[in-house]
Amino acid sequence: MTIVKKLKLAITAHKERKYDEAERLYLEILKSEPKNIDANHNLGVLRVSMNRSAEAIPLFKTTIEVDPKNTQFWFSYANALINEKKFEEAELSYRKIIEIDPNYPNLFGTLGNILKELGRLEEAEKSYKKAIELKPDYAEAYNNLGNTLMDLGKLNEAETNCKKAIEIKPNFNEAYINM
Repeated sequence: MTIVKKLKLAITAHKERKYDEAERLYLEILKSEPKNIDANHNLGVLRVSMNRSAEAIPLFKTTIEVDPKNTQFWFSYANALINEKKFEEAELSYRKIIEIDPNYPNLFGTLGNILKELGRLEEAEKSYKKAIELKPDYAEAYNNLGNTLMDLGKLNEAETNCKKAIEIKPNFNEAYINM
């Protein structure tokens, strides 16, 4: 059976939630083509969905080594790192994605979350503000900025940002709680 046919079967099994079969097929492909980016990426995605992010990280790393400009591969890698609480490495990955595509507001929102997790609140604040600059109706970024400003002791600014999040997304319970 050709690699292309195996890959199609693996993807079909994956979509049908036949995870053991999909994993077996992806692994068969990787035995003969260790750098196959589709098999590496899809097996990584499968493993993340099965709470096996640690096993997915080397697979995603292979994809970015083969295709370093593919933001989807970087996203997958960075999010697996976040799942494993490897925030420093995830930060570097998000910075790489921003280098490739600097106009995607969610990148800056997630980078802000990572920086906040690392205790780098001033940098997190700047990242959330950049996210809002790129997407002025980004309620989650306003809320996260509000939380960060609260942690920085900037209470009036924090309240203003939480109110803005609620104005954008009236049913945003988390923003109400943060006020």
